[in-house]
Amino acid sequence: MFNLDPAVRRDRLILRFGRIALALFAGAGAALAHPPFGLLPGLLGYPLLMLLAERSATTRGGFWMGWLAGFAYFFISCWWVAEAFLVNPAQAWMAPFAASLLPIGLGLFWGTATALYRRFNPGGVGRALVFAGLFCLLEWLRGHVLTGFPWNPAGASWEAGSAASQFASVAGVYGLGLVTVAAVSAFGPLAAAGPRKARIGAAVLGAVALGALVVGGAVRLSGARLALTDTVVRIVQADVAQESKWTPEAYRGIVDRYVNLTARPGAVVPDVVIWPEGALPASANQVFAPGSPDAAAIARAVQPGQTLILGLGRGVANPAAPDGAYYYNSLLALTDEGGEGLRITATYDKYRLVPFGEYLPAGGLLGSLGVRSLTHMPLDFSAGPLPAPIDIPGLPSVQPLICYESLYPGFTPGGAARPRWIVNISNDAWFGRTSGPLQHLNLASYRAIETGLPVVRSTPTGVSAMIDPWGRVVGDQRLEPGESGVIDARLPAPAAATIYGRLGDLLFGFGLILAFVPAMAGRLRARPRP
Repeated sequence: MFNLDPAVRRDRLILRFGRIALALFAGAGAALAHPPFGLLPGLLGYPLLMLLAERSATTRGGFWMGWLAGFAYFFISCWWVAEAFLVNPAQAWMAPFAASLLPIGLGLFWGTATALYRRFNPGGVGRALVFAGLFCLLEWLRGHVLTGFPWNPAGASWEAGSAASQFASVAGVYGLGLVTVAAVSAFGPLAAAGPRKARIGAAVLGAVALGALVVGGAVRLSGARLALTDTVVRIVQADVAQESKWTPEAYRGIVDRYVNLTARPGAVVPDVVIWPEGALPASANQVFAPGSPDAAAIARAVQPGQTLILGLGRGVANPAAPDGAYYYNSLLALTDEGGEGLRITATYDKYRLVPFGEYLPAGGLLGSLGVRSLTHMPLDFSAGPLPAPIDIPGLPSVQPLICYESLYPGFTPGGAARPRWIVNISNDAWFGRTSGPLQHLNLASYRAIETGLPVVRSTPTGVSAMIDPWGRVVGDQRLEPGESGVIDARLPAPAAATIYGRLGDLLFGFGLILAFVPAMAGRLRARPRP
């Protein structure tokens, strides 16, 4: 290369850096399509990435195009993770590493998808299907490998509750992503070589698919009839900032905030009061210890017959455990049965734990760096059993999801064991007033669309909301970041059981098979005949 003419070297450098810039632009555009940004033209980043992979000289080049785009996508989508490290000034130095290492790792999934696409090198206008199939297969793997991190899958680019988002009731958010990426990628051949008629035909089919998403969803929403049950829910948001939560001086004030909001008079008496995950800076063992003044204050705020649902860490004695106990991130349901104080009537232990937040994959090494203090527990949390609905006396059957468990499709049964509602308690205070809590609300709302069940969401600092079975926030029943207050609302009745609730990712898997048909057919035609 160094023996080349300087002008040739310059042109090659311009081409190389131009391709790098376009890959970053493609990933950034796709990220900005997601709420709260909502720049849907950014979806054209997917066909741009497809063309960049096609025009890479090697499979390795195709990988780097995908990895660069993935890095930009996840940097914009997940930069808010750095906020968690700013809560403790002693750990602030970790923030830039968290903001960069996560997209570096997640970008590998995008890079693998584009490398495979470049390796197979499918021809014809049907290659948009192959690209979408490979890309969404790797998206699905991203949500499952090493417990998975399904933040902002492509299908969630559509705001939950919108017309296009309703297809998730049929094929889930991954199936919606497959249709979305395939449809927008069909515009890619317009900028490539090939028969003009076929390229225009592919773009028309892509436009028709996008139109079908919107029209089909609009038809579903036009038949949506919100019915309300007799169960009255109070969602409590106390606006407790994470950075001031763990000082001894703040503890009494935090307990008083939750107690006062719980006991606040309203137009109706709630049947159930919901506090968020990690509501109090103490474990359940401390809060509800015999003779605890905190337990007494909470019991006075809960009226006879009411149930309080809250999230706290708890320790369960076990001689086999390293420290004599296992620790769980738990949801507790406590009922005042009148005259006897509060009694725990149901418990749910979080199943899908957050790496580096609730357990350390390399605990010894990272513990020495101070990362363990993020959990505020002496040991890692332990995972509970597979999520399943719980029964609370006097309330409809409910599926609990704690924090980012609400990112995962398929945790709520859709058959005979289908519950009547989903409760999602979360502690998004770690991420301040960033895009993270807003995107978390959007992702959690997809669980309502997929299952046809209402979702009740409680967080310490926002966004808390009542979400109907079509993924829409009900009226003004939403508390924004930084707000303190309560939402008193009647629980929506479930919609009809959805196709996705009954079949799960089966239709998505079938769609992947169909997406790969053009590549397989092309390879068979290319084989020399005997």
